[in-house]
Amino acid sequence: MIEEIKDRQSKRHIARSILEALTDWFEITESREQYIKDCAEQIFIVAKEAEKEIGFICLKETGKDTAEVAVMGVLKEYHRHGIGKELIRAAKNIAIEKGYSFLQVKTVQMGFYEDYDKTNLFYCNVGFKEFEVLPTLWDENNPCQIYVMALKME
Repeated sequence: MIEEIKDRQSKRHIARSILEALTDWFEITESREQYIKDCAEQIFIVAKEAEKEIGFICLKETGKDTAEVAVMGVLKEYHRHGIGKELIRAAKNIAIEKGYSFLQVKTVQMGFYEDYDKTNLFYCNVGFKEFEVLPTLWDENNPCQIYVMALKME
């Protein structure tokens, strides 16, 4: 089941429980805490199985026409079960409803880390297209790949 969550405390609780289970990807405590804090103010969509939260995605506005996947996490035992794809589909639908024209996401460029290569492939497989690489946005060991997805045609 996929649903949007509005309650700020629930958003933080869900984000914390999932991100703290995914420290392979969210290993920097300060960054993880910032995601948890920020998600309370963002569009927040959760995936559940039998009332257990198994994944979530947060969207933030980055421009009047663009929403960004600010953070997304799916419990490791649910990877490759279509949960991420369903979260992206729900996020895309909500972004369209809210009038956005584009969805974007940032990750580490392909070819630097195996886990991020899988992340890149996931985003490409759900319809994102390579937009730009910012080699020093984060640092030279983590070049930022930006992907975009057109949501509607005028």
